[in-house]
Order: sequence, then C-alpha cells, then structure tokens
Amino acid sequence: MTGDDARREREAGSGPTSDHDLSERLKRLETQLDRKRETAPARKGAFEPSGSGPSGVGLAFRMSAEFVAGIIAGGILGWVFDRLLGTSPWGLIVFLMLGFCAGIYNVMRVSGSLSGPAGTKTQNEPGEPRA
Repeated sequence: MTGDDARREREAGSGPTSDHDLSERLKRLETQLDRKRETAPARKGAFEPSGSGPSGVGLAFRMSAEFVAGIIAGGILGWVFDRLLGTSPWGLIVFLMLGFCAGIYNVMRVSGSLSGPAGTKTQNEPGEPRA
C-alpha cells in the first residue's frame, strides 16, 4: 500500500470514495502501525534526562564548589587566627592545609567514594545526604 492509491483511484475514474472504504483503509493503517510499533525496539532518546540523580555537569560544579569553599574557608580562618594571635604566617599555612584536606574530604563524600561504617560502601546516590 502506497500513498498514491487514492490518487490512482481518482484518475481511474472510480469516483469519490465512500465512508466505508475510508474506514477500511484507516483500520488497515492502524493494524500496520501497531505491527510496526511492536517490532520496533524501545529506544531511549539521547536528550532525555535519566531522572535518577543530578546531571554530570551539575555534579562537577558541586564538587568544584565544595573543594574551593574548603580552601577559602581554611584561608580565612588562618588569616583571622594569625591576626588575633600574631602567629603570622603559620596560622594561614596550617589552616590552608586543613581547608585543602576538608575540600578533598567533601569531594570524596559528594562523589560517594567514601565507605560507610564497617568498611562497606554507602548505598546513597552521589549528592544525597547520608542517613
């Protein structure tokens, strides 16, 4: 069955098609479409979101923000510590290192690579809070 069937019938002089003929053609078309849908593999579109968690870009931005925030917080605390106690530059150095370690810890926590109690990995998705 091609799309030219109706045009050929009109050219042959068979006259206007009846409602019964149109409904029969519609039923045949529906059955053909149903058969095609059953045999076609179910594909997931490339642009559909997974729905199981945050996107990769969002997770990357969160990880980088956690890392940078740890270093900045450590630097500010070290600077304040040095100003109050006059221990310059040792407070800044120590707290920058602590901020770096805290940033690494936060990145590992967000990525889900830290193990839970008793050495087992947590069942949380990356980005979910721990129970």
